[in-house]
Amino acid sequence: QVQLVESGGGLVQAGGSLRLSCAASGSILSINAMGWYRQAPGKQRELVATISSGGSINYADSVKGRFTISRDNAKKTVYLQMNSLKPEDTAVYYCNVMVLSTTFSYFNSWGQGTQVTVSS
Repeated sequence: QVQLVESGGGLVQAGGSLRLSCAASGSILSINAMGWYRQAPGKQRELVATISSGGSINYADSVKGRFTISRDNAKKTVYLQMNSLKPEDTAVYYCNVMVLSTTFSYFNSWGQGTQVTVSS
């Protein structure tokens, strides 16, 4: 009932920037928390940043000061601006959205993932 489409990943040199987008669609009544997670090869998926419906933001310590999460409620889209990228930021990035559907059910939905590769 909820679809997430991610875009914006790619290959960038260390120190560069990328902007990820994740658009939600489907039977959505409202969107609660939105966030980004990442998973590097051989590692567990980890939180990168989250933003609540009220605008409260949480970042992983490793990205504070470099990444910025934002959301456009009218477009049902969450963004992740990534600056000063480091090789250790290389991972598949997933968006995550908690949605209240038009059938008054909550769905915790994941995007398909987008690859971010930072070369040294």
